[in-house]
Amino acid sequence: MSRFRFIPRATPAISRAAMYDIVRTPVITEKATMGSEHNQVTFRVPLTADKRAVKIAVESLFKVKVKAVNTVLVKGKRKMSRGRPGQRSDYKKAIVTLAEGSKIDVTAGV
Repeated sequence: MSRFRFIPRATPAISRAAMYDIVRTPVITEKATMGSEHNQVTFRVPLTADKRAVKIAVESLFKVKVKAVNTVLVKGKRKMSRGRPGQRSDYKKAIVTLAEGSKIDVTAGV
């Protein structure tokens, strides 16, 4: 018998309003668009969002099946503004891989 036991995590209950807060906006860049060839869609999400919450929100809002979720924490760049140093905000993006046959059109609204 193993020392470690598998303890299944409960699926978090998320309200519909909270789902819209989790999936903020789609990322439309050249790199994110190239991910559509591999059935991937990229979204900006809050810094506190975890992979399970993103998966539940995307599946519920867009009525698709999610295969995997990868998250990236992007640190804000240091920039000069009017001769004074400043810093852009940090943000998190989620790269959602969809199951075969699932598709999200990010140019259309929810």
